[in-house]
Amino acid sequence: MAEPERNSTLGDAADQHTPRLTIGEVLAVLRDDFPDVTISKIRYLESEDLVHPQRTPSGYRKFSRADVSRLRYVLAAQRDHYLPLRVIKEHLEALDRGEPVPGTGAAVPPPVPAEAGTEKPLTPEQFARAAGLEPQQLADCVQFGLLATDADGLHPAADLAVARAAAGLARHGIEPRHLRVYRSGVEREAGLVEQLVAPVLRARSEEARARAAEKLRELAGLSAQLHTALLEARLRDLLRP
Repeated sequence: MAEPERNSTLGDAADQHTPRLTIGEVLAVLRDDFPDVTISKIRYLESEDLVHPQRTPSGYRKFSRADVSRLRYVLAAQRDHYLPLRVIKEHLEALDRGEPVPGTGAAVPPPVPAEAGTEKPLTPEQFARAAGLEPQQLADCVQFGLLATDADGLHPAADLAVARAAAGLARHGIEPRHLRVYRSGVEREAGLVEQLVAPVLRARSEEARARAAEKLRELAGLSAQLHTALLEARLRDLLRP
């Protein structure tokens, strides 16, 4: 069976709104661009009123090409701009009304890290070179708790973002030993977020876990946004006469 035609717009032609795809077919269409998407994720986005597939008399979902484009918009907004579903829903509602997408007026927060193990771990030499750190600086980052190695002494590729930030700060004279305060702050923030989502993460339902993952993403973004705003406000004080 040929893969259904993709469409990158929300679409308004009558043909685009003709239901034709099962949820499994929609998953196949989206998987190339969004490898982490699952059937539970699609169901969750439906439960959040972001997509509205029709139902057959026997209760099966049927998605139109416009539905697929809507899902693609949501997933891209999460992946590329790390927007919470509440904001994405406002964007979609504006597009449905034919209005411009409203600006968020906020800095884009960093994403929640991807699943561990998606990239091959690196040796200390490879990791230091990729991060722009000297070997001793990398050793200091490990010593002061900013980075860690696995049981084989390798560094997860996902930690490169931390290492590169440490390398940039080092160029301004801020050494890894000065960065312990960041680690301590993050541990406290993570503990607070964990209290809010841990009960749901323990649920057996895939849909409940998908809901918890979305909540975790939004809380992480809001936490990063607050941290950035507070830091910028404090640093502005230094520029005042």
